[in-house]
Amino acid sequence: MLVLIEVGRVVGSRRPARDAGGSQGGVGVVEGSVLGLLGLLMAFTFSGAAQRFNDRKHLIVEEVNAIGTAWLRIDLLPPEAQPEIREGFLRYLDARLAAYRKMPDTKAAAEELTKAARAGGETWAKAVAVCRTESGLPARLLLLPAMNQMFDMAETRRLASWMHPPLVVYIMLALFALAGALLAGYGMGEGQQRNWIHMVAFALTIAIAAYVILDIEYPRLGLIRVDQFDRALVELRATMQ
Repeated sequence: MLVLIEVGRVVGSRRPARDAGGSQGGVGVVEGSVLGLLGLLMAFTFSGAAQRFNDRKHLIVEEVNAIGTAWLRIDLLPPEAQPEIREGFLRYLDARLAAYRKMPDTKAAAEELTKAARAGGETWAKAVAVCRTESGLPARLLLLPAMNQMFDMAETRRLASWMHPPLVVYIMLALFALAGALLAGYGMGEGQQRNWIHMVAFALTIAIAAYVILDIEYPRLGLIRVDQFDRALVELRATMQ
């Protein structure tokens, strides 16, 4: 952006020598249109990123509630079957917590999520087997739906992490930012010297805004993170004894 501002400034500074009559009025209209579209695009992108960020936080809360409910309903199982089911719950939750701790190492996180899925499948099979017995009848209508909800929330969180704007949106954002920098530099061409404050302020403002949008959109890779909400899962794990 700084390079394009300088290119625009150089071209703009040479314009009066070729065009004494001037055509600066048209440049102002184009510059305003491009910067207006840039601002509109950034506003919509930021709004969508913020909404998805809040949705991800809510999904964490819902998963914590689902796991906690299922854990309590294990009490409905026969006493002799409870330890094995509880041990499977602990392995499942430990693997999910390990996956979030290992981000942004996506490969290591994926391995932990695979372990969680395996532990969840084994625990589900054992719970179904117990619920099919006569002694497991009280838990059939309460425990199995709660476990199903727990696994559904895990899958919903996984899919939510893939929900991002199409790549073309970010390409458009970059192109409009560069075009705006070029036109802004052209508008500065009337001056004989560089206005470093305006040049740096323009580029830095757009760059920071774009970074914040991306940071909110990918909350486990940058400075803005949802890790603090994972503490709810950690606290839930601490109560599972």
